[in-house]
Amino acid sequence: MPVYQPWCHGNLTRSKAEDLLSKAARDGSFLIRDSESIQGAYALCVLFQNCVYTYRILPNEDKKLSVQASEGVPIRFFSMLPELVEAYYNPNMGLITHLQYPVQREEEVDEEPGQTPLHESNNLPPQLPPRNFLANDIKDSDPKSPEQACKSLSDTFLMRLQHMDMSIIPEEQQAAIQEYFRTSICLDAEHLQNGNPNLPGLKKLTMTICKNVNSEISRILPTLEVFHRVLDQQLPPGIGQFTKQMSVDSGQSVSFRLEQLTRLIYSIEEKAKNAVFDSVGYDGGHRRSLIPIVMFEVKQELLGISTKVFLKVDVEGGKIYFKKSKDGPEDKYYVHNKILQLVKSQKMHAKLVIVVETEKEKILRREFVFDDTKKREGFCQLLQQMKNKHSEKPEPDMITVFVGTWNMGNANPPHNINSWFQCKGQGKTQDDTADHIPHDFYVIGTQEDPLGEKEWADTVKGVLRNITNISFKQVAVHTLWNIRIVVLAKPEHENRISHVFSDSVKTGIANTLGNKGAVGVSFMFNGTSFGFVNSHLTSGSEKKLRRNQNYISILRFLNLGDKKLNPFDITHRFTHLFWLGDLNYRVELPSTEAEYIVTKIKQQQYQEILSKDQLSMERDDGKVFLHFDEEEITFAPTYRFERDTREKYAYTKAKATGTKYNLPSWCDRVLRKSYPLVHVVCQAYGCTNDIMTSDHSPVFASFEVGVASQFVSKQDPNSAPDGGIQFMNCVATLLTKSKTKFFIEYHSSCLEKTVKTSEGENKDHLNGSIKVWFHNQVQLTPIISDPEYLLDQHILICVKSTDCDESYGEGCVALRAAQFSYTEFSITLTHQGEKTGTLTGGIQLHTSEVKTTEKLYDFIKVERDDPVTSKGKGSDHNKFSVSQMHDISNPSYMGLSHKIGNVIDRGWSYSMPPKNLPIAVQGSKDSKKSGYDVGTRSPTGKPLNPIGEDEKMFDNPLYGSMRSHNWGKDQDLPQKDHLIPPDANFTPSKGADGDPDRPPVPTPRNRSFTCSETKPHLPSPVPPHVSAHKKPVVPSRSEGGMVNSRPPLPIKSRPGLPEAQKPRDYRDSSELPSKHRPPARPGQPQTQRHAS
Repeated sequence: MPVYQPWCHGNLTRSKAEDLLSKAARDGSFLIRDSESIQGAYALCVLFQNCVYTYRILPNEDKKLSVQASEGVPIRFFSMLPELVEAYYNPNMGLITHLQYPVQREEEVDEEPGQTPLHESNNLPPQLPPRNFLANDIKDSDPKSPEQACKSLSDTFLMRLQHMDMSIIPEEQQAAIQEYFRTSICLDAEHLQNGNPNLPGLKKLTMTICKNVNSEISRILPTLEVFHRVLDQQLPPGIGQFTKQMSVDSGQSVSFRLEQLTRLIYSIEEKAKNAVFDSVGYDGGHRRSLIPIVMFEVKQELLGISTKVFLKVDVEGGKIYFKKSKDGPEDKYYVHNKILQLVKSQKMHAKLVIVVETEKEKILRREFVFDDTKKREGFCQLLQQMKNKHSEKPEPDMITVFVGTWNMGNANPPHNINSWFQCKGQGKTQDDTADHIPHDFYVIGTQEDPLGEKEWADTVKGVLRNITNISFKQVAVHTLWNIRIVVLAKPEHENRISHVFSDSVKTGIANTLGNKGAVGVSFMFNGTSFGFVNSHLTSGSEKKLRRNQNYISILRFLNLGDKKLNPFDITHRFTHLFWLGDLNYRVELPSTEAEYIVTKIKQQQYQEILSKDQLSMERDDGKVFLHFDEEEITFAPTYRFERDTREKYAYTKAKATGTKYNLPSWCDRVLRKSYPLVHVVCQAYGCTNDIMTSDHSPVFASFEVGVASQFVSKQDPNSAPDGGIQFMNCVATLLTKSKTKFFIEYHSSCLEKTVKTSEGENKDHLNGSIKVWFHNQVQLTPIISDPEYLLDQHILICVKSTDCDESYGEGCVALRAAQFSYTEFSITLTHQGEKTGTLTGGIQLHTSEVKTTEKLYDFIKVERDDPVTSKGKGSDHNKFSVSQMHDISNPSYMGLSHKIGNVIDRGWSYSMPPKNLPIAVQGSKDSKKSGYDVGTRSPTGKPLNPIGEDEKMFDNPLYGSMRSHNWGKDQDLPQKDHLIPPDANFTPSKGADGDPDRPPVPTPRNRSFTCSETKPHLPSPVPPHVSAHKKPVVPSRSEGGMVNSRPPLPIKSRPGLPEAQKPRDYRDSSELPSKHRPPARPGQPQTQRHAS
């Protein structure tokens, strides 16, 4: 808009518009912002009686504007927005009230060009693109004669030349450059005006400067061409003319000949590599990873005596050897398919249990203690790589992703940067034994990168080739000025990658310069979506608010992923989203504390400093990176070092305005956000010690990530029953003052189409928010009804307004939560990075019963306790089950492996299964086929705890976290809103007791389960009827956990069965802390418990 209008706010967010109008606090206050749902449209926001009414301003085919106001009011069309606003100052125009008080924009926090340099390095900033003098300066200035224009151009360049350091240039070439700017440039301008674009003066100058290069090219080209002919077996015999044609110095430009030379050298390198690779059996144009045999020295307790044992891991051969001495013979070995489970001890961090199957189909449990936790992790990674390498599955269900970020400080990298890609240095690092294990993907983000795209990509590929012996394929590379992201993948994944997109957003001065901003890449890997964002945010310790604005701008305008998911920002579009970069958040301490900070860093005491980390504080306040996770930081601040050393921080900087302080800070970070109930584990997070060319240290992170395959159902499509996904009892609490009606949209790649609900019923709630009930049950039809497919899927939910079709909040529900029964859920709704409310409801999955396939990430579990030490080499599975009872879980779902940042609110939680649900338990007969058998189940349906005749129940680590994670930090809902699980049929029933406003709760049909074969004389693991106060549950491995979940009762304590002598059950004891007791449901008295 050419004329500034105070009421026009451009791409202001809806929530920010409501805040501005609320502050105005006068009826008739208004503003106009861009529509979030329709490109080219606007939204007129009007305040009346403390509520915000929103009207769409739509353009027609002739670009005339009209307001969607009340029915019965004639539609008027306007050519310009000011004309429209002027008309609606009049009453009776169909608005809730006429326009009266325009609300002006708030002053935007921005960088001050005079105070903050584009880059904080000591090097000069990158040169901006040269200005086009001929096109712009001459045309836009006062009319001049051609002679005056040439003179002005010549003087400009000569003046620039005076500021250049010419000492390193030969005198002959200095004179040639000066002569060109004095006279020849004017002659070239004349040639250009006469229609000759060849610029002979420039060509003569380059030939003079490159005289030696030109002659050298003529000398070496024939040699290279002969070498090229020898390598190129497909060329016909008569190729002599090709050599002559390229070698003849026929007046071609030096740049053209250099390009020829460069292409020829690249071609020679590629052909030579291929020829050598083929000679050693290298297949497919890329080398295969060869992981060397690794030996581990461990300790094993036998009959109370600790003995030394050696474990030899042969990944390529698919075997693990047990040896009594390092150089002695192998006592015993097990093939990969006989290694059933690795169980990590949480109590003893260096202890590991290996569960194997013997030739006689007995299950052995071997316990070993490694030198340290890092050695144990290296061993586990090698075993996992072995299982993956020799798997019979056509598609992987787990991959590893390396994510690295480095502000290069406009300096070329050193020759050796291996440590970065091997996760070596400070923090959570990988063991040396994992050096040669390649990741499936490498995602490298750089800032202040001085190299060209191809040069940097080739450098990274060369490093990875030396480390892993693999030639990685380039998935994507995207650059914004000096901000770059490179994504590389194993060659074997090339056909699994699709829908590759890349984009960038500028957030520099006035959001127009690309010195700050973000680049991103997204793609599909089989059935899993990935997004990666590399950002360089505003610098300066005092620019925290500007950095927050940068984050929101990137979130809103970075265009990645499925374009059908328009209502959702990038935090909801991907199964896994990784955000990396120089985020520039600083340590918020006074500059006088600089020496104290350095002292704490030298002592490796980071917690006190981390408590003042701006990013952590802003995340805790919900202002940025809502519901993102970051691994615990255990490494020193990565900025600001003196170059060429990592021993000294350069925290002062002399400037014209005085001394500027850059306190040591964790500027360089890696965060992630994944859909609920998916497998993701951070294996490494730290920084390097030996890469010192920049004032930043490179940061690395390594992730183990679950993926879904392109599903092919085993069921006959003609006989397979129709599946269904049912949502019911949905209640949205929206943090808005808008006066409008709402509906829900359900999106998913597993659905035939997007599904919309009817309008919900509004009711004013506390603190000016709105509570919306959606009474109708919603039936969603999946494209494939096979449960193995559905349990990997997610439903994206968007709450929209009926008047503007704009989103008021988005969230995600995992279908795996409803694997066993009707499940209640609570999710935090967010929009453009801000929390906008909550949505609660119930979900039920209707599908056939099929045993799900074991996932590779189920191979490793975490064991909560070690009450009994195994003695002897092992026993059969049943004996082990009797004497050894442990809580075993997958750390990626239960949060047992590590502390995950400071964020507690996961953005979602799920309820326990109904109390009358029969639970299927796999008997010991199937254990050797499906892995280490356990009683609690993983999200994949795999059991997790051994089932025996005399079970001892030990403290479950989830009990303490269940309550704290129930509704999340920001989801303190009234107890009366907790939904009561339905009964047997889908007939509407009365509302919940104690809440007359509660919508009817339909009663879903329970799904049937079939128990596996067991011995006839043994009682069933779970009785058909369970008392109300003792409920069998199936806890999820999610970090949020299942609400109020408990393990199944021991067999002897179950009602209806003969009582036998048994140890006191801790759940029947009055000593049980109250936080461990399941709360009574609304209207249900609390059962009194006594010690037995």
